[in-house]
Amino acid sequence: MIPASFDYIRPESLQDACRVLGEAASAGDDVKALAGGQSLLPLLRLRLAYPAALVDLGRLPELRGVEDRGDHVFIGALTTHDEVVRSRVVREKAPLFALATATVADPAVRHRGTFGGSMAHADPAGDLPAVAVALDCVFVVRSGEGEREIPAAEFFVDYLEPALEPGEVLVGVRVPVLGAGWGFHYEKFHRTAQSWAIVGVAAAVRKTDGAVEEARIGLTNMGPTPVRAEAVETALRGVDLAPPATGGTDPVREACAEADDGTSPPADLHAQPDYRRHLARVLTARAVRAAGG
Repeated sequence: MIPASFDYIRPESLQDACRVLGEAASAGDDVKALAGGQSLLPLLRLRLAYPAALVDLGRLPELRGVEDRGDHVFIGALTTHDEVVRSRVVREKAPLFALATATVADPAVRHRGTFGGSMAHADPAGDLPAVAVALDCVFVVRSGEGEREIPAAEFFVDYLEPALEPGEVLVGVRVPVLGAGWGFHYEKFHRTAQSWAIVGVAAAVRKTDGAVEEARIGLTNMGPTPVRAEAVETALRGVDLAPPATGGTDPVREACAEADDGTSPPADLHAQPDYRRHLARVLTARAVRAAGG
């Protein structure tokens, strides 16, 4: 389909972008910020969104790039998925994002789609929000009134609803560096390479003497927002990661039987809630074992 008509605005600075968005918000106009467009443009073509104007952020270099800041890695909002995957800093200091981002759609989308655009779209079926929640990332946003920080646990408010106020722009994301002793894995079940995850699991595991000392688990597409599987994190403490003896019980699988606690998975053409709950339990066990080496 053909999108409804809209005005096109391309600011030359972040300050200018914040001014334009702020003025539109004050006037009550529906204005959308455009980054890579991989999520927004399909909505426009289907006329599921019909803003009065698009504000193209593509020429704002201050929103692009990856920085090693010691205790955290800062990933700019306009950094493409491909740049995240290829970044040495991300692979070494924030590897869970490199692993998850490598599963996003296909190479064409990863070369155009942006890290911040995926986050701000706030789709619970997207791969990156669950990682942000698992790692306790911090979102940095800016408006004409200044800058503020939003913890990942508060950034995803509801389905396709981030905690961005009208007139605010996502500048980037601070990813804590967990340090030595941690292992990471992203496990995803989907129909085709280009499709959204039916269920995904982001796992970070720190072990001592073969047993889990600490775990962080984020779930993709198990509710209207990404889910932090705190019940599993608690159940995994002290669990031996060694493969069980033949015929014996598997303590990892038993701990991960609580992966769907507190979730509200959707029902759609691809899967019903009970199937997604089953996948969450199975995939979480796989992700934990892979992260634990």
